[in-house]
Amino acid sequence: MASLPSLTKPISQNPITRQTTTDHSHIGSKAVPCRTSLLRSGFLYSQPGSFRNTRTVRSSNQNEALVDSYIKTSDVPLLTCSEATERLKAHRENHKGKQEFLAMYSSIFGGITTDPSAMVIPIDDHMVHRGHGVFDTAAIMDGYLYELDQHLNRIIRSAAMAKINLPFDKEDIRSILIKTVSASKCRNGSLRYWLSAGPGDFQLSPSSHNKPALYAVVIQDQLPFDSKGVKVITSSVPMKPPQFATMKSVNYLPNVLSKLEAEENGAFVAIWLDEEGFIAEGPNMNVAFVTKDNELLMPHFDKILSGCTAKRVLTLAERLVSKGKLRGARVANVTVDEGKKASEMMLLGSGVLVRAVLYWDEQVIGDGREGPVTQALLNLLIEDMKSGPPSVLIPIPY
Repeated sequence: MASLPSLTKPISQNPITRQTTTDHSHIGSKAVPCRTSLLRSGFLYSQPGSFRNTRTVRSSNQNEALVDSYIKTSDVPLLTCSEATERLKAHRENHKGKQEFLAMYSSIFGGITTDPSAMVIPIDDHMVHRGHGVFDTAAIMDGYLYELDQHLNRIIRSAAMAKINLPFDKEDIRSILIKTVSASKCRNGSLRYWLSAGPGDFQLSPSSHNKPALYAVVIQDQLPFDSKGVKVITSSVPMKPPQFATMKSVNYLPNVLSKLEAEENGAFVAIWLDEEGFIAEGPNMNVAFVTKDNELLMPHFDKILSGCTAKRVLTLAERLVSKGKLRGARVANVTVDEGKKASEMMLLGSGVLVRAVLYWDEQVIGDGREGPVTQALLNLLIEDMKSGPPSVLIPIPY
């Protein structure tokens, strides 16, 4: 395996090449500045004025005469590397979403950058054009990474299922992830990371290049955490078969369509049922119920993603059992009838933590309010994220 790259300086401080020009176009301009640029076998010669007046002069290996022609695609300028970078930066500034990207590691450029416009992935990466990649996410809470090792173990399992070799060994990957968060200075947010079959070509199989890649991005959400109860519906989008549902791959089109279906129906998410009609999971979270007998019940993990947050909640629930606030906690097949008749229903995941479900397909769950067990489990999870044992909290060396 490859050795861990040196991360002493962010790549944004170590540019490999520097381009200088004497004429700069404004961002969004349709004109190409006056300069000569290589263009395959010929060169591009720019006349002063608009791109419509640009002339292309091509050479020939058969000693043919040079032929002048006018480019009429005035809205498609040919950009230099520096111009493209400027436009990427402008795009980031003008299209900021609800998340801020503070740092990125890429094994392709072998370092960390804190420039959002440089946080890119090669277009020929097998993860981009074939969906051949896996990912995972770990929360950052008060300067600690929460359950990093648990999520790291899961992405390595997913990579093995997806036949993606590791670019580094587990400890080196762990070190890279921690250093990326450290470089970001983020104390509250999330770390998302990917293992990909890597770039090389656009073929179906990556065997011709077989150079896996690792990417990681530190994300800071701009919206406050919301624990208010939500409505869900039953998804009509077919869920992935177990081979793919148990693997956290980037193939999330069914998940996206399921989420969109929920939004179109005024719901937060849609819940999947497996091929036998049992309750499975949400598009990016697990589900759990509190039965009429005051027992915490979760669907089996054999056909769905093995949620790190869900498993941690099962462990924390034992505290409620010991205090008599829960009768027990277990996993089992759960029917829709059992779920809709439950005293409480909740969504579990790194993005939602523990969130109450008040309505399912217009059916009121319990008394239609956030239940006491759901709230107690949320409080236990937040406490665990702030002051849990070393097995779940990894300090970040800023």
